[in-house]
Amino acid sequence: MSRILADIIKGKWRELVGTARVVWDELTVAELIGSEGDAQKLANLIEERYEMSHEEAEKQVISFFERSRTL
Repeated sequence: MSRILADIIKGKWRELVGTARVVWDELTVAELIGSEGDAQKLANLIEERYEMSHEEAEKQVISFFERSRTL
């Protein structure tokens, strides 16, 4: 994931929390806000909560970020 995309997501993360909550409904709003839109923090939360590999969690985060860049 590009550094520019990561910065864009971090800049509008609070706007995206609601959408992220729909995608990852087992994460709380507080957890999502606390991740600050940081891809690694978010992937770690998803990995733990959904009991999946870190690689799969990262793929989900990158896919979400790429879809969200146009929102």
